[in-house]
Amino acid sequence: MQTPDDLTLITRFKNGDETAFDEIVVAYQDRIYGLCRRLLGNAHDAEDAAQDTFVKAFQNLPKFHPQASLYTWLYRIAVNTCLDYRRKPFFESLFRRTSEGEELQYDLPTSEPSPERLAESKQMEQALWKNLAKLSQKLRTVIILKELEGLSYEEIADVMDISLGTVKSRISRAREELLELMGNNR
Repeated sequence: MQTPDDLTLITRFKNGDETAFDEIVVAYQDRIYGLCRRLLGNAHDAEDAAQDTFVKAFQNLPKFHPQASLYTWLYRIAVNTCLDYRRKPFFESLFRRTSEGEELQYDLPTSEPSPERLAESKQMEQALWKNLAKLSQKLRTVIILKELEGLSYEEIADVMDISLGTVKSRISRAREELLELMGNNR
């Protein structure tokens, strides 16, 4: 469902007011970047993917039909863009190597926990991201959209262009596999 502001911005843009797109970017850039960061695992790739998402949105907004919300349409573009980035060798950018061959630390997003909690949660967070990387791309994407981005089942179905039943099935499988993987790491 479109918000009145989204409809106004879309109409203005389609009528030639390109500044309306700037307002769309401002309204959604943090959410799109956050999604890309979670799907891709590092700030550099997330910035590139978010920028590519908005370039694609700018190019395709004249053809946009507001049956779906602008929000889910942008999320679909972002997910597809991140999938394109992932078609490189699997999670290549997750663990970068220095010229000496040493593995660099994965730059995880944080919510600024207390110092005591940071030490405890860092291991769990690293284990979670490591195990998320072991899931298939389809399962990883739905679980990130649901659990980290907070999208509803219906929004995920729209974003991924799959049925509601498929979304529920994939989320269930992703949770089961993650629990199993996390249990094996103890």
